[in-house]
Amino acid sequence: MKTGTSSYNLTLFLLICFMVTGLSAQKGNDLVTPESYFGFQPGSDRMLFTYEELIAYLEKADAMSPRLKLVEIGKSPQGRVIYITFISSAENITNLERLQVINKKLALDPALSEQEKSNLIKEGRVFVLATLSMHSGEVGPSQSAPLIAYDLVTTSDPEKLGWLDDVVYMMVPCHNPDGMNMVVNHYKKYKGTKYEGSSMPGVYHKYVGHDNNRDFVILSQEDTKAIAAIYNKTWYPQVMVEKHQMGSTGPRYFVPPMHDPIAENVDAGIWTWTTLFGSNLIEHMTAQGLTGVSQHYLFDDYWPGSTETCLWKNVIGMLTEAASVQYAKPIYIEPNELRVYGKGLSEYKKSINMPEPWPGGWWRLGDIVEYEVASTYSLIETSSLYREKILTFRNDLCKREVKKGETEAPYYYIFPSDQHDSSELVNLVKLLDEHGIDVYRLSAAVIIDGREYKKNDIVVPLAHSFRSFIKEVLETQEYPVRHYTPGGKIIKPYDITSWSLPLHRGINSYEINQRSEELENNLQKIDKSFQLKEKAPENYWAALFSVNHNESFQAIFQAHQEGLEVSRTTASIKIDQKIIPAGSFIVQNTSGSLNKLIENLSVSPIYLTEKSTVKTVRIKFPRIALVETFFHDMDAGWTRFIFDKYNISYQIIHPGDFKDKNFTKKYDLVVFPDSPKSILMDGKLKSKNEYFISSYPPEFTKGIGKDGMKKLMTFLDQGGLIVSWGRSVRMFKGTLEIPLGKDEGEEFQLPFDDVSEQLQKEGLYFPGSLVKINIVPDHPLTFGLPSEIGVFYRGRPAFTTSLPRFDMDRRVIASFPEKNILLSGYSEKEEKVGNKSAMVWLRKGKGQLVLFAFGPQFRASTQVSYKLLFNALLLKNHN
Repeated sequence: MKTGTSSYNLTLFLLICFMVTGLSAQKGNDLVTPESYFGFQPGSDRMLFTYEELIAYLEKADAMSPRLKLVEIGKSPQGRVIYITFISSAENITNLERLQVINKKLALDPALSEQEKSNLIKEGRVFVLATLSMHSGEVGPSQSAPLIAYDLVTTSDPEKLGWLDDVVYMMVPCHNPDGMNMVVNHYKKYKGTKYEGSSMPGVYHKYVGHDNNRDFVILSQEDTKAIAAIYNKTWYPQVMVEKHQMGSTGPRYFVPPMHDPIAENVDAGIWTWTTLFGSNLIEHMTAQGLTGVSQHYLFDDYWPGSTETCLWKNVIGMLTEAASVQYAKPIYIEPNELRVYGKGLSEYKKSINMPEPWPGGWWRLGDIVEYEVASTYSLIETSSLYREKILTFRNDLCKREVKKGETEAPYYYIFPSDQHDSSELVNLVKLLDEHGIDVYRLSAAVIIDGREYKKNDIVVPLAHSFRSFIKEVLETQEYPVRHYTPGGKIIKPYDITSWSLPLHRGINSYEINQRSEELENNLQKIDKSFQLKEKAPENYWAALFSVNHNESFQAIFQAHQEGLEVSRTTASIKIDQKIIPAGSFIVQNTSGSLNKLIENLSVSPIYLTEKSTVKTVRIKFPRIALVETFFHDMDAGWTRFIFDKYNISYQIIHPGDFKDKNFTKKYDLVVFPDSPKSILMDGKLKSKNEYFISSYPPEFTKGIGKDGMKKLMTFLDQGGLIVSWGRSVRMFKGTLEIPLGKDEGEEFQLPFDDVSEQLQKEGLYFPGSLVKINIVPDHPLTFGLPSEIGVFYRGRPAFTTSLPRFDMDRRVIASFPEKNILLSGYSEKEEKVGNKSAMVWLRKGKGQLVLFAFGPQFRASTQVSYKLLFNALLLKNHN
């Protein structure tokens, strides 16, 4: 009787399960097709949907299918919600929370026993993260998202259902929602006109455009933070792919593995896994008739900063790139137009790195979408096939990295609590916490190798699952030089070669190569709430903000916006045996808004309980014009971001606006970020004395021109201040003219020159490195800075100065040393720039210019040099 009852109950249970499964499948099958929903098949010629339309479809899929779940993970810079779309079996979607716990244990717990690990692997699933279309002109990946989602939630294909049993596909349907809408709206605006498919003017992001894929160390942008948190702090996927597009006339598709050089701190196993995935990708796609798939081509993986920074967090991180069309407009490519460049392919021919070349012809958005779907399924299939090995590898690598941190130098990095800029120390601690790194402070002084480290000094141990990341971003960079042939040409860097967080922030750091039990017994964990604050007295006359702290500038610009009076000291002050340098700021406590302002800071000011007798000047805050071109001007975008972050008011002006501007009436200061002179002056890119017509609609290609330059020179003559860096400084080289009347003018040449072109011909090469400069002390432009710092430099410009004539003058504010110039990264023949000027101040009559050979705010990653820019903005207060 018992046996019969048990058999009956089992049969009933299986019947119910079958019915539920059938109903669930039927529910998913009721989802409307993408073609019916959007009114066109995604990938169709000249058709695009917006971000909101994409999310609305995925929300419908979420409501109708147990295989898909949409989860909010953050906001874009313009406030749009960013999502992960989880796609898997209904059972896995129901168990997401449990699977998330398993992911975290495998990723971060080195103490798992073999039995515990085995149990977790048996229960766990491979999570594959795909981030789509972060570069918004690369529309194909996001346009493919509904097709992938629909197919996977409605399929009855046993093979695909098997994948979904083993794998949770985590699709970020659009990495950059703001940019997606900008590009789609631009395309639709010009659709059907001669300018259909033209480049979108400006950056496809609130601030940084294409450079959003350079932000994954700094984590400055809100969308970057949302994506990075997926593998830093929340879901810990084992596999990741970021999906991009590339140029139109080369291979049709790129898949891993990458080309040399690769990051030396990343475990060899990560690279071999990317090779396995890449081998399957090229095999699967070529077998499906998708030609022109390449690998070991163009793209390398030695530098962190892209979404693939997850590689340093033990994720099998990869990149794919599809050949582009003109957004949704198809293009025809003649066979003779097909070419390769960079590295990995020397000819557009059949080779081991591209075994089946594409022959040419029509190339459409639909082709890109087809390649995207195929590559996505290959990644999911490989993850399913190797589920147990991938999960095993993740915890094995965790154990290996922790063991390295316990047995191999370096063992710790220590940041003394007493720093030149304490606010940047706090910011660094918070950033490391955001990266999922454990940070501690010493509870007592310890001595290691003869050096005393004090109580409250900051310690970052390397016995951590993310050891490779810790070492990568805290050590000094040395570019991994590789050659195409023995003794031949070096493989040049794809991007920058320095990203050391302590060096770029001006933080004093010690690499400890000796393990210390005493230190490990005196560690107290800290987190993102870390501050260096003290309670304010109930009554105080004013707050004194040290010019050494970047945060002080943030405070005083905010104070100005609150209507508070700000003064600047002209001499140093000694308070409680501490010297507060000249150029620091005093804000009187005349309203409650000062206390509220201070609450938002990470470092306390010095509270002055009685009126100070130190000599000060009252700060008059400048009216700033910030010049931004329409040519995807990322450096101007980064400048906007810094200005907004530091509460600096400004107005954007475009080159074509100059001729109609009365600069003297409206502005005190004009800022020129890094941009080519030809684009600024003529609205065209110039190379080797030849101009190239841009792909922008003509209304966005207007340059400053002669009339606009006359307006700018009048502004200078009447006492205006011009601040310029990078390539834009060539605007002020050579013969300039101040208009004096209808047909008259005063010609002059400023007493400086840019000699970088000649130095480069002689072999000078900085691909993007941190270099040393010596700084003139006690100058209004150098308040708050030590005698030498590192700045981010690309080898141009390089200044020399000359004896001034008439009403002109010049001062060298900073210069490159004669030798030992490179601090971090890579250089060739660095001595060529030895003793050249890196920053100069110039005067012409009542007007002034401040010229930088480097970007003082490069990608929001060079906090060490911010004060040079901030001081320049306030320079007119010190004349």
